[in-house]
Amino acid sequence: MGVQGLLGELDGSAVRRWARVALDQMGRAREEIDALNVYPVPDGDTGTNLFLTLESGTDAVDALFGRDLPEPDLSTAFRALAHGALMGARGNSGVILSQLLRGMAERLAAEEAAASEAGRPVPAGLALAHALRTASDAAYAAVARPVEGTMLTVARAAAEAAAGAGEEIRPVVRAAAMAARVALARTPEQLDVLRRAGVVDAGGRGLTVLLDALLAVVTGERSAYRIHPHQAPMPVPVPFAGPVGAGHEEVSAGPGFEVIYLLDAPDDALPALRERLGGLGDSLVVVGGEGLWNVHVHVDDAGAAVEAGIAAGRPHRIRITHLERVLAGTAAPEPAPTRGIVAVAHGDGLATLFAENGAHIVQAGPGRRPSTSVLVDAIRHTDAREVVLLPNDADCHAVAGVAAQQAQAEGIRVQVIPTKAAVQGLAALAVHEPGRRFDQDVVGMTSAAGATRYGALTIAVREAWTMAGVCQAGDVLGVIEGDIAVIGHDQRETGTVVVDRMLAGGGELVTLVTGSACPVGLAASIERHLRATRLGVDVMIFEGGQEVYPLLIGVE
Repeated sequence: MGVQGLLGELDGSAVRRWARVALDQMGRAREEIDALNVYPVPDGDTGTNLFLTLESGTDAVDALFGRDLPEPDLSTAFRALAHGALMGARGNSGVILSQLLRGMAERLAAEEAAASEAGRPVPAGLALAHALRTASDAAYAAVARPVEGTMLTVARAAAEAAAGAGEEIRPVVRAAAMAARVALARTPEQLDVLRRAGVVDAGGRGLTVLLDALLAVVTGERSAYRIHPHQAPMPVPVPFAGPVGAGHEEVSAGPGFEVIYLLDAPDDALPALRERLGGLGDSLVVVGGEGLWNVHVHVDDAGAAVEAGIAAGRPHRIRITHLERVLAGTAAPEPAPTRGIVAVAHGDGLATLFAENGAHIVQAGPGRRPSTSVLVDAIRHTDAREVVLLPNDADCHAVAGVAAQQAQAEGIRVQVIPTKAAVQGLAALAVHEPGRRFDQDVVGMTSAAGATRYGALTIAVREAWTMAGVCQAGDVLGVIEGDIAVIGHDQRETGTVVVDRMLAGGGELVTLVTGSACPVGLAASIERHLRATRLGVDVMIFEGGQEVYPLLIGVE
């Protein structure tokens, strides 16, 4: 028996959609949230920590879906989301987020069990409102010294609004999302450090991203909240240009280390652990259950914090961050002259092309982005102190940005070139000159990528509305700069129309990259058309092997 609502069924697929949309939106808001970060420690990483925590949860949900796997139910998917977030939680905000998700998962599982026992469905809106309340209560209980004006306050406001919005899921989600935004705008009134800095709470802002993503999944509506304050439904203080403390010489007067670890320990060991860690420092948060806990604390004696975990059980995945070094804006070591390129490739042929041009390759499957950790590992494996990262996909930009920040914390200078397609990555590599200064090389590569218009052919899998009209399953779709511009029935005809439209604004070089499903002779046919109609245009054809797009098109 499922939890019924206006979604038809609030099920495992809905949880997966929410996680994916939330991760995408968190990636877009990451830098803004990092810049808001002044509490509890102004280290400018709240958005990054929330993204990494959510990425871990999303990957755990994605792992439940496969060709040979039965589709998971609501409880299974939500438990995976919460468990993944717990395992990958970063920072104070990420640990609290994992507990919020765990509280929701436990309550929704209880609602499903009650529905099954009663033999009738529970209204989805009512179940979600109960889950938000349980999540808020669990988060408050996990924090040793709860402070108002933080993401805890925003979570409680959302839960209280949801409780009074009825039983249908759409008004419940709308009420929760709007109440969260209102509570966020009021956080400077509750926390003096926010008022002095002229910002809202970073963790609270992250929570609004999650609720706005849920609103989009449930209702199909785009959030009324925008990053720019003048577009928001209520006044929100303007964030400053960069993370607090960046480039500043003064250091925090608080504890010097952030200590985070996973802990295998029985429930009855937790009271003593909390008491011992509470005496060592502040910002103490302990979340989890069923023998697995995530422990976060700021202390001066990192060894004592780890020893407290050893006394309670088995700590592992221990991460210790020197907060004073972060806050002091300690400069990274001067990079060595070695330089590397990391490129994301969506096909064997593309991987070969990028590798032949000196890039280290990260291969991505059809419709799937590489994880942050995979990109960070690739950056490390270049053994270079300066690295250029080519995501080659708009959906990979957020992950690439987080990976770059992670690598920079290790002293590697990383610059992401915002390539949205493989043809832009190839154009950037074509002008790469290792002998130039790093900044000059990055500017040149970025300019080459930006001057390359990109298009593609793909096949519609279902009926849908597009900018070019209504398409049916099996139609050939011509994509220009990410938008569907042409709907056709023949790949040669559609490809020719797309190339001609792209050349209408000028161009001297057309690059055609064939995919694994590209019809024989398609690229050659388009090349003959161009040689007959545009004498000043050169054509280059490569075998890319990508699966989603039978043909990629670049115009320079």
